[in-house]
Amino acid sequence: MTVPLLEFDTVSLSFKGVKALQDVGFTVAERELFAIIGPNGAGKTSTFNCLNGVYKPDEGDIRWRGESILGMRPDKIAELGIARTFQNIELFPHMTVIENIALGRHVRTDVGWFKGALWWGDAKREEMANRARVEDIIDLLEIEAWRFHPVGMLPYGIQKRVELGRALAMEPDLLLLDEPVAGMNLEETEDMARFILDVRQELGIAMILVEHDMGLVMDIADRILVLDFGEVIATGTPAEIQDDPNVIKAYLGEELDL
Repeated sequence: MTVPLLEFDTVSLSFKGVKALQDVGFTVAERELFAIIGPNGAGKTSTFNCLNGVYKPDEGDIRWRGESILGMRPDKIAELGIARTFQNIELFPHMTVIENIALGRHVRTDVGWFKGALWWGDAKREEMANRARVEDIIDLLEIEAWRFHPVGMLPYGIQKRVELGRALAMEPDLLLLDEPVAGMNLEETEDMARFILDVRQELGIAMILVEHDMGLVMDIADRILVLDFGEVIATGTPAEIQDDPNVIKAYLGEELDL
């Protein structure tokens, strides 16, 4: 039997007695694009914060390739291969595109500070490999024209691509995408959807997508988990979710307009 890439096993989380998550469970397979939907307060961000070690659940377990990562520090989870983007852009505005993306290489840097300071031997070879990796990501996301621009001067949609690039620089096996098209216009949304699909196709990265844009979710997700006040009310393919009466009533209205 094949072990899933990720197992989120009956996880519960509360804050001062208020349940943020109640027995939430799902799995994610290699290369799968798995989406989590629900209104504000449904528990989507709490799920991400449990996955990358910011929160420790009260109950349940989280397993990565069959091994529990419960209680592990966020940096150690990142080293395992779980990266994240954020709903609100968390870039360094005065640094260039290249510099921001290169920050993601930190978890893949092995040489010590002394060799790094001298830029000698293994440190030089590692730095050159890191630079090449950053350039590959810049090409993939089609942001070559902005590589030397300070991020704070760039359009919002380009900044979101840079944040995606920084996460990709960590060489993840699972990418957590927190509302990647929030605040974007239609053209920017279509571009980001294309890049997300390109990343999965070319790099083979599994993804968990949290997003309010139902059209995007239904178009690109393999499976969808629906949360309501921290509880799972449905899990299935986009077609199954669209036909689920509880989902239609709670989130999508009495009729879908996608």
